[in-house]
Amino acid sequence: MDVILTHEHTDFDALASLLAASKLFPEAIPVLPRNLNRNLRDFLVLYRGSLPFRSADELPRRAVEQAIFVDTQSAQAVRGMSHGTPVRIIDHHPRERDLPENYHYWGEAVGATTTLLLEQIISRGVTITPIEATLLLLGIYEDTGSLSYTSTTARDMRCAAWLLERGANLEVVNSFLHHPLSPAQQRLLKQLSDNAEMFDIAGHTIVIAQALVEERVDEISTLAHKLRDLFDPDGLFLIVDLQDRIQVVARSTTSHIHVGEIAEHLGGGGHARAAAALIRDKDLAEVRADLLYLLKEYVHPPITVGQIMSWGLNTLSAELTVSEAAQRMRRLGHEGFPVVDEKGDLQGLVTRRFIDRAQHHHMDKAPIRRIMRVGSVTVNVNDSVQTLQQVMMESGWGQIPVVDEQGEMVGIVTRTDLLKLWATPEDELSPPSLALRMEAALPGGMLRLLHRVGQVASELDYPLYAVGGFVRDLLLGRPNFDVDLVVEGDAAELATKLAEEFGGRVRRHKRFGTAKWIRDDEAFAVGEALSDDTPSSLDFAGARTEFYEQATALPVVERSSIKLDLHRRDFTINTLAIRLDGSHWGRLLDFYGGQRDLEAGIIRVLHSLSFIEDPTRILRAVRFEQRFQFQIEPRTAELIHDATDLLTRVSGARIRHELNLILQERKPEDALNRLQELAVLAHIDEALSWDHDASSKFKALRAALREVDHRPEPIERLYLALWLYRLSPAAHNRLIANLRLSTRTRSLIKEGEQLRALTTELTAPDLPNSRLDQLLHTFSDGALLVARIDSDDWVLRNRILAYQTHLRPQKISLTGEQLKAWGVRPGPIYREIFQAVRAARLDGRISTDEEEIKLARALIDDGI
Repeated sequence: MDVILTHEHTDFDALASLLAASKLFPEAIPVLPRNLNRNLRDFLVLYRGSLPFRSADELPRRAVEQAIFVDTQSAQAVRGMSHGTPVRIIDHHPRERDLPENYHYWGEAVGATTTLLLEQIISRGVTITPIEATLLLLGIYEDTGSLSYTSTTARDMRCAAWLLERGANLEVVNSFLHHPLSPAQQRLLKQLSDNAEMFDIAGHTIVIAQALVEERVDEISTLAHKLRDLFDPDGLFLIVDLQDRIQVVARSTTSHIHVGEIAEHLGGGGHARAAAALIRDKDLAEVRADLLYLLKEYVHPPITVGQIMSWGLNTLSAELTVSEAAQRMRRLGHEGFPVVDEKGDLQGLVTRRFIDRAQHHHMDKAPIRRIMRVGSVTVNVNDSVQTLQQVMMESGWGQIPVVDEQGEMVGIVTRTDLLKLWATPEDELSPPSLALRMEAALPGGMLRLLHRVGQVASELDYPLYAVGGFVRDLLLGRPNFDVDLVVEGDAAELATKLAEEFGGRVRRHKRFGTAKWIRDDEAFAVGEALSDDTPSSLDFAGARTEFYEQATALPVVERSSIKLDLHRRDFTINTLAIRLDGSHWGRLLDFYGGQRDLEAGIIRVLHSLSFIEDPTRILRAVRFEQRFQFQIEPRTAELIHDATDLLTRVSGARIRHELNLILQERKPEDALNRLQELAVLAHIDEALSWDHDASSKFKALRAALREVDHRPEPIERLYLALWLYRLSPAAHNRLIANLRLSTRTRSLIKEGEQLRALTTELTAPDLPNSRLDQLLHTFSDGALLVARIDSDDWVLRNRILAYQTHLRPQKISLTGEQLKAWGVRPGPIYREIFQAVRAARLDGRISTDEEEIKLARALIDDGI
């Protein structure tokens, strides 16, 4: 048999989850815990007859084949269970520990476990009664404070609305959620309220309430809800002296206060948001002191400096001149720099305002130590935002260097970072882990390889990131195993270390700060073998920033941090990164709102000068927009319009590269049509345009290619030749020169010109097959395919198709060896004989090998 279990001292979310799970697993028995809160007992007195619950004593004497834990990750075992019984956990709290192999966890961050189960009920079309709907609504309302707690999600609200539509009774819900307190509970509540103390710990408001009782009081945990509503703290701790023991009840409304962890140190337990402990041999004052110590040790700031800072640091030497510092600021776009001495010790801060004022006073040659703000002001990566604000106010510095636990400067945090913080939802500041998604999406060998690389980077103390399209497509659920890796450190050192440990060789590019680890057979000889689903090489780039000395030019690159490295990319959706080293494995970095834009389906440029610095991003914006069926947001579209004139200043090779990428898309006509709408094509060349007819031809080309065994040319080359087919020779020559098209592409275009010149003869009435062969035999299959797809003439299309499918494949059996045996001396006569015999075959004048020989001899006798 299967059973459904939940935690003791059951609340309505747990009871409702028992019911919901029984609707999804009808063969499983929902078992009531032995200890129920008073309001649940009263509810069951009235409604248990309409619900499927059983007590543990009512279970049949059979082995438990599977246990389903709901709203908890541990439960009291029932008769028939063993240590090896498979357990399925369904809980809206995060997984809190490593689970045994026979345990399987499923959970998501919603306000109530009931919501998770109810969504499955809704999707499967399971019917429920009004009484069941009322209990399920009680479960959601209790754990979300009637949809008012900050942990409430839109999913909870949708489920609550669905239950109301199914007959959930709000009058019953309100009566049991606001169950009257007993006189003893009321007296205890007043004492706790009177003794409540408020503390500010790591930026959180925490309430500790103490009481001494001389009578029995049931369900002290119920009073936690009352006090939470009264004080609205981030964390609440009740310490109640029950004479023979002290009971601690803890509640949290934020993931930064893990009350279960704190309760464990007091001898109890629980989960992140609710916990309890029973303590003996200590008095209230001792327990309060222990609790305050634990709170300062284990409560984390809601937002730390490390979550909003820029990692990696650019510093200036105190001896650098004002002019040199100004140039550095223009290159990197920073408003201020820490100033260090020759040992690298912090001496002060210089800002753009100081530099501007110094230049105004003609101090370009002066060392910046003369104008900098002197001091050594820093914050720690683990400091709270409140600490940062205090430091900024006391020092007057708007850019504060950030140090790690060893006191080493690792980055900088600015006033701008603080301003951005207020507009950023808290869940975006606690980066989600994509570890599980990576495990589900990546082949096993690829996953193991990235783990190994991440471990080596961790040993070198180098943060390592997968960036760009790999991350974007992972979030979109699209397979993409082309991983770009960025390291905050020496890319060559990391690649060398990998080669030393796992074999292979390294190719370095010192100028660009990149390295390639090329694996070989040795890589399979060390440790666990990697499978064939792994790449033969990995490319590593050091985190870097770039600046453009002039519009449309290639950028100058300098080493930098991951945040600045991501900022140099084209669009927000390509600025995402996943950290791969050590304990940071799977952590998503999203500095620029890329995930939000992915979810909204938006193509957004990072800054207003992006298209001016690199106009080819215009083509890229359209390619991504059409590939993902997104929309270029209005400001980005406006910037595209303003920058299209700059395309004429970009090298043809770069334009060609972007066009090739568009032509490699699944439906390139969509992107080309959008480029036409944005008036981009004419800025590449005055002859380029797009219309519905061109789209139809691209579709026809794909259909034709599906009918052949192999493509005569790469598809992007065929698309380009088809697109340009009807342009004039002058336009062809201009595009070939400007775009620096390859020799083969140039030949294909020129073949098209020649085929168009033959149109009249190719469509002439009664054209013999031999003449058709003579006209077309020099053309490539690719050129013939393009001409056939482009033509509006039914006769021309069918004659080219007939030639390709029937005439061109035909061969004659006559050989040069035969002619030689007949005494014919090798020379041009051989070709003339072969052509005449083939022409006769194609025209149907001969049809057998014997007739070929007869015709050949006659030609020889006639002296051809």
